[in-house]
Amino acid sequence: MKYVDLHCDTLTVCCDSGLNLADCDLQTSFEKLKKSGCAAQCFAVFTEGADAAVRFKKYSDFYFQSLKKHKIKAVLNYGQLLSCAENGETGAVLTVENLGFINELSEIAALAEAGVKMASLVWNYENKFAYPNLVFENGLPQFLKRNKKGLKPLGREAVKLLDENKIIIDISHLSDGGTDEILCGRKIPLVASHSNSSSINRCSRNLTDGQIKKIADCGGVVGVNFCKDFLGEGETFESVFRHIRRIVNVGGEDAVAFGSDFDGIPAPPHLEDCTKMPELSAFLESRGVKGGLAEKLCFKNFARVFKEVCG
Repeated sequence: MKYVDLHCDTLTVCCDSGLNLADCDLQTSFEKLKKSGCAAQCFAVFTEGADAAVRFKKYSDFYFQSLKKHKIKAVLNYGQLLSCAENGETGAVLTVENLGFINELSEIAALAEAGVKMASLVWNYENKFAYPNLVFENGLPQFLKRNKKGLKPLGREAVKLLDENKIIIDISHLSDGGTDEILCGRKIPLVASHSNSSSINRCSRNLTDGQIKKIADCGGVVGVNFCKDFLGEGETFESVFRHIRRIVNVGGEDAVAFGSDFDGIPAPPHLEDCTKMPELSAFLESRGVKGGLAEKLCFKNFARVFKEVCG
């Protein structure tokens, strides 16, 4: 079954390592994605630090050069996404993990013009826009504590501009306070591109039932992350199933998708790279995730969000 993956870190890892996106020996590559039946992979540009703006340009240039060289379609609208699924192609969606590198809010429009279709305000460290869901004490991460701080004034402006520029908002690394602010009365779908259920495995990177319900209420989706730290104890496929089941039970069938976090995580047992996706799908089918639910999980839920926000 054709699927979309809402998040991977392959782009930045590949570029930094001098590898080829087509056939590199990472968890994701163009060739592996084609073998796995991927209709579209969301490739995140991740930047942090003083030279983040320079590195964003480096990564985005590498991305578009790679697409052109290897004849991979850049997915910019719903029609192109649907075409990839219907014609057995693999497309690519450009996303940003951590908007902290931009200096002026006007740059958000430039990102949209450049083809960015999804963006998060923050990563693991506070920036000019927001606070992360990860809490530090004495320089050490406290994975069980949740950050209640809300958006900063620039963050509130950034949210408005992301919506105006038809860029999907990603709240996966955002503090509880910031998440609550964005979701309060929200009508435009957003995503948590690579987050799981805190009810299944308690950690700050996973979502509370209340957050999942609010994401569902605005038409958004949660991309299930394959990282063992977020999945919790147990066999990988079974753990993925437990999180899918919880998200569906809380938010409904329209609220769940895949957000692997490949190349940003250690290889999970039995799900070492994207070529294992058909095996995961077969397992999920054996546990009752089949038919219409499987289609929504793999493709239709994110496709709906993409259509509504990006056009």
